[in-house]
Amino acid sequence: MGWTKMRQTVPAGTPYADAYGYSRAVRVANQIHVSGTTAQPPDLDGSDAYQQAKAALAIIEAALKEVGSGLGSVVRTVVYVTDIADGELIAKAHQEAFGQVYPASTLVEISRLTDPRMKVEIEVYAVEAN
Repeated sequence: MGWTKMRQTVPAGTPYADAYGYSRAVRVANQIHVSGTTAQPPDLDGSDAYQQAKAALAIIEAALKEVGSGLGSVVRTVVYVTDIADGELIAKAHQEAFGQVYPASTLVEISRLTDPRMKVEIEVYAVEAN
């Protein structure tokens, strides 16, 4: 069976994703890759990094559910922040979302994201048990 027959995608549903040509999530067999995800309006205005991380993780969780998975199957997260000082706020949201899952994780400070209101972008990789 070819990969295309085993492939499930979840549309990102944002104008940028349509222009750039990417999916929110792609599942092939037991592996799920979720694109870098940020909070979306109205969760950008007046929000801190904790609130934005919570919103991004909710979008991620919904994408995982759409392909029959969940946060419990996440094995790795990569978190991009525009201010490393927000690390504790983001860590709080991460811990609340993943509890005892304890995925491997990387936190990286970057200069900016696509919208200047965005403070955090999160991507995840999940693997379902066979």
